Amino acid sequence: MWFKILELITEIVAWFEIMISPTLIGGIFGAIIYFNSENLIGKIAGISIGVLGLLIGIILATKIFKSKKGTVWFISRIMATPELDEEIEEEND
Repeated sequence: MWFKILELITEIVAWFEIMISPTLIGGIFGAIIYFNSENLIGKIAGISIGVLGLLIGIILATKIFKSKKGTVWFISRIMATPELDEEIEEEND
């Protein structure tokens, strides 16, 4: 039982990590448009791009969460450094 709870917690943390990337990108682009525009349309466009980044992040993270392998596997594959692993193996041989 405790293992399942810990597994769910790690999946949720990885879900947030996946969700935050498109959110930050959309937020940065939205902020640039928001602060560079003096009119109402620019401000609405900036906020819309930020919200769009959030929605894309939620959809992407949920899609990965529902896949067979899950979010922790996805994050571990992104953070993996196979080039460095090969160098370490060569040094050990």
